[in-house]
Amino acid sequence: MPPKRGKRRVLVFSGVAVLLVVALGVAAALPYVSNRLGLPWAPNLPKGDSPEPTTVNLALKGPSPSAPTPTNVGVSAALSGPASNPALGTLTGTVIDPATGSTLWDRNSGQPLTPASTTKLLTTSAALLALDHGLQLGTKVVAGSSPDTVILVPGGDATLSALPAGQKSIYTGAAHLDDLVAQVKREAGGSVKKVQIDPSLYSGGPAAASWEPEDVPKYAAQIVPGMLDGGLIDPHNEKAEDHVNDPSGALLKEFADRLGAATGGTTAAPKGAKVLGEVRSAPITELIDNLLQLSDNTLAEVVGRQTAIAAGAAPTFDGVAQTTLKVLSQNGFDTAGVVLHDGSGLSNLNRVPARLLAQLLAAASAPDGKDPRTAKLRPLLEGLPVAGGSGTLSDRYRDPASSPGKGWVRAKTGTLTGVNNLAGVVLDADGRMLAFALMSNGSDQNVGRSGVDAVAATLRGCGCR
Repeated sequence: MPPKRGKRRVLVFSGVAVLLVVALGVAAALPYVSNRLGLPWAPNLPKGDSPEPTTVNLALKGPSPSAPTPTNVGVSAALSGPASNPALGTLTGTVIDPATGSTLWDRNSGQPLTPASTTKLLTTSAALLALDHGLQLGTKVVAGSSPDTVILVPGGDATLSALPAGQKSIYTGAAHLDDLVAQVKREAGGSVKKVQIDPSLYSGGPAAASWEPEDVPKYAAQIVPGMLDGGLIDPHNEKAEDHVNDPSGALLKEFADRLGAATGGTTAAPKGAKVLGEVRSAPITELIDNLLQLSDNTLAEVVGRQTAIAAGAAPTFDGVAQTTLKVLSQNGFDTAGVVLHDGSGLSNLNRVPARLLAQLLAAASAPDGKDPRTAKLRPLLEGLPVAGGSGTLSDRYRDPASSPGKGWVRAKTGTLTGVNNLAGVVLDADGRMLAFALMSNGSDQNVGRSGVDAVAATLRGCGCR
């Protein structure tokens, strides 16, 4: 008997209908489909009424003027444990309440010890007090003694970058050599055959007499008025330390090469010579921010020389040291017992008491209008590295004893062999700003560093009343 086609068609249609139902069911079960259709089982179906919109205040809040004031007894009790850590060797220090100017804790803070890189707080404070905060350091090119010769005249900008436009070095807002080259080509009309350099802005040697032989070019470049990218071999790496051997010569050669000219050594630029091009650094406040964050020895010496030049002193290591102390003393800071041989702290012959470091930071962090020095010193705070977050503190505050200070402590580090110092500010648990300086001499680098971090972190955790 032949098959019944009609029945087969019915069966086929029935099967298709079942498949469609299954397919639609599976599709409806998918989160995307069920969400779009608003089905009851949709993952994103609202479980209640939509919340009312709320106003979000994105403004950062400063220290609270009504925060409870810590007491001497409270701070001393809180620090008694971490400050007694034998791993800290000889520990001196102090804690100051910037709002009142009162000393909350003190341990031999008048005793001068090796400051290491906390010396940079003195150098930068003097610069902020003495210089126009908008000062920019220029690099000029002027016409030479013949039509085919130009002279490069550096003005102390160590951050001038050899990197192409669009590439950033570790120095914020750095000028680019290519910009200077373009200006000179445009003004000179392609006739430049020889380039000379005038290095006369600074005097004295390019390294401090008290520096160790390996300090240059390992930890600092030769201190000369003209160089590229802080004299660093790797200008992209903020932790890089190695520098070129002859930063002034490297600048001259790179500039001449980009002009397609030959180098012609050093010379003195004629007075009143025609300016063919000029580029300028970021403002001095930005340079200070960079050098504190990175603990940049070269940049610290450069900033110190600008202070000396402004004061009419010799732009030498001794001139920087003498000018720094003179400016700080003239602004009411106690410089008794301070001995300086440089502006960066590489010298292990420097001596600074913790009291002075804390006084500078207390003035910088005082409430507006309380201290006339505060407005000038305030940029100091912006440059302080953040515990566990930036600069020389980026990889610290990770152990249990110091982690409470992560993100709250802002401080300048100071490290040499046997020296572990920390000076900065911290907002305590009640919202009170505290300024502190801790100097640990005769301690191992790792345990000493962890020890001072723990002391600062304790200040964050206590209301100390």
